Amino acid sequence: MALFVIALVVSVLFAFILSLGIVYFKQNPEAQLRKRLNDMIEQAEAERARHPRKRKNLKPTVVEPAPNAAVQVIAPRNDKSFRARVIQPLINSLNERFQKLAPKEIKAQLEDKIFRAGKTGVWSVQQLVTIWALSIIGCTFLGILMLRGVMIHPVQQLFIIALAVLMGAGLPFAVLNSKIRVRKKNIRKQLPEFLDILCVSVQAGLSFDGAIGKMTRRMRGPLIDEFIRMQNDVALGMTHQYALTNLARRCDLEEVYLFTTSVIQAEKLGTSMTRTLKQQADNMRDRHRQWVKAMALKAPVKIIFPMVLFIFPSIFVVLLFPAMISLIRAFSG
Repeated sequence: MALFVIALVVSVLFAFILSLGIVYFKQNPEAQLRKRLNDMIEQAEAERARHPRKRKNLKPTVVEPAPNAAVQVIAPRNDKSFRARVIQPLINSLNERFQKLAPKEIKAQLEDKIFRAGKTGVWSVQQLVTIWALSIIGCTFLGILMLRGVMIHPVQQLFIIALAVLMGAGLPFAVLNSKIRVRKKNIRKQLPEFLDILCVSVQAGLSFDGAIGKMTRRMRGPLIDEFIRMQNDVALGMTHQYALTNLARRCDLEEVYLFTTSVIQAEKLGTSMTRTLKQQADNMRDRHRQWVKAMALKAPVKIIFPMVLFIFPSIFVVLLFPAMISLIRAFSG
């Protein structure tokens, strides 16, 4: 039992240090710049604390009730459910404690992943960190349960537990990255059709915002959701340039960056929006055709592994099994 406890502690520490190292060495320059700015702000606040300004001594105004006034005490109603009174505060406290374990760089990168997944306001960094910690604990517990009753070397047991810890640490991020890839793929598929209909609508006499509004009411998909969010940002007072830039950042695709950049330049320079959208629609259609051809060329390479693992063994059984039976009978006779 002591060996399992030691292996568990060492594996958790190893996975945590490895995850911190990977994130630290892969952090982007924006995170480094943000860290420098935070350090400068902290230094300025410390300097301001060492030399505080003199403030006026202001006495608070106390309002006393009238001597004959009747005070009515209303007892609060305790009609909350068990989940709201016990479970939700426990989850919030766990989220806060796990959030303290994550450095600022990891928090910034998790926020960027949630932003690119299109789940801003739906998911939070606290929830993601909590799921990550629970995944590590669950996979480690399953690894220990699998080793119960199995007589193997302690080094092998330690290796299996470490592998379970690494799987638990990488599973939530693998799911998040997979969701981001699927979302990008759906956006790339929907973008050429969206631009074709948008170009036709603008050529028919609608404005850019009017055409987008009509399409968002009739179409569905991740790209349409991003344009709906862009319209909400513009309705709240955000400029078209900033709203389109945020849309491109959320999608994180080269095609969307090209489209938003061309629209912003057309608005700034006052060029024809119809001509700009026509060029972008033709360009996106060509890029989508090239992307489909590239995926088709990758198909023969990807089909090798299913053929070797599933198709070739069955063919070998069908072809070689009768010959093997004949040889066995001949040599046995």
